[in-house]
Amino acid sequence: MTKSESADAATSAVAVVGPGAIGTTVAAALHEVGRTPMLCGRTARERLVLRDGEGDVVVPGPVRTDPAEVDEVGLVFLAVKATQVEAAASWLAALCNPGTVVCVLQNGVEQEAVVAPYVPGCPVLPSVVWFPAQTQPDGSVWLRSRARLTLPDVPAAGLVLDALRGTRCSVELAADFRSVAWRKLLQNAVAGLMALTGRRSGMFKRADIAQLSLAYLRECLEVARAEGALLGDEVPQEIIDSFQANPADMGTSILADREADRPLEWDIRNGIIARRARVHGIPTPISDVVVPLLASGSDGPG
Repeated sequence: MTKSESADAATSAVAVVGPGAIGTTVAAALHEVGRTPMLCGRTARERLVLRDGEGDVVVPGPVRTDPAEVDEVGLVFLAVKATQVEAAASWLAALCNPGTVVCVLQNGVEQEAVVAPYVPGCPVLPSVVWFPAQTQPDGSVWLRSRARLTLPDVPAAGLVLDALRGTRCSVELAADFRSVAWRKLLQNAVAGLMALTGRRSGMFKRADIAQLSLAYLRECLEVARAEGALLGDEVPQEIIDSFQANPADMGTSILADREADRPLEWDIRNGIIARRARVHGIPTPISDVVVPLLASGSDGPG
């Protein structure tokens, strides 16, 4: 292979760091159309398995565990949680050059600020992930609806569009990405109540939980608007309606982490509401209860 061909191969190569539920879904989408990515994670595995209503997609491994054994790529899908970015730093250093696009498949509205320090010179592309994917006891991933991403309408998004074109994972570009990201954050914030109760989506059909959730969402909405998000008064009720329409047993990643006694993404999903509210002088009485409870459930002591 010539030096030019080697450079072209690196530019077109794709890696998925963090082959959990979201990472497996994206890896399977790429594999199905002949664009199998490099898989990078903490645990060695021979393959990944994605399941949906139509059957299984098996993504061949291995899942690499040593950053010293990988080469630079043109596109990295970073699918670790916000609590795991520091631990993934060695992967980012090994995979990225100044032209590598890092597409962050994470919750929250602070993705660029969290990841950029680890990839100097690289475009960091935030995303909104709209699909529920759940890891099963056997290690496979169950995709419960169609896969969809929203990205900001910026030049770096073109590489992700090209990579996922024609796959099961659709990609939308948003001119007002801030508003889309904050809307998803509101959804994630109220889902934090599931971690506190140990219950799944069915709990939102209780009148008392629905009332509490609406009040919390309206509090969050005021903060989102102060941050520049253009969201209407109808958004809180729409979010509650969507939870009530879900299968009663549908969970969320923060609940799964609580059940497994893993650190929770409480700060980027819920803490940010209280943090940004203080900047704008907005009272957040519900956040002032929810956030310490989630933080304690995640970090202890006790």
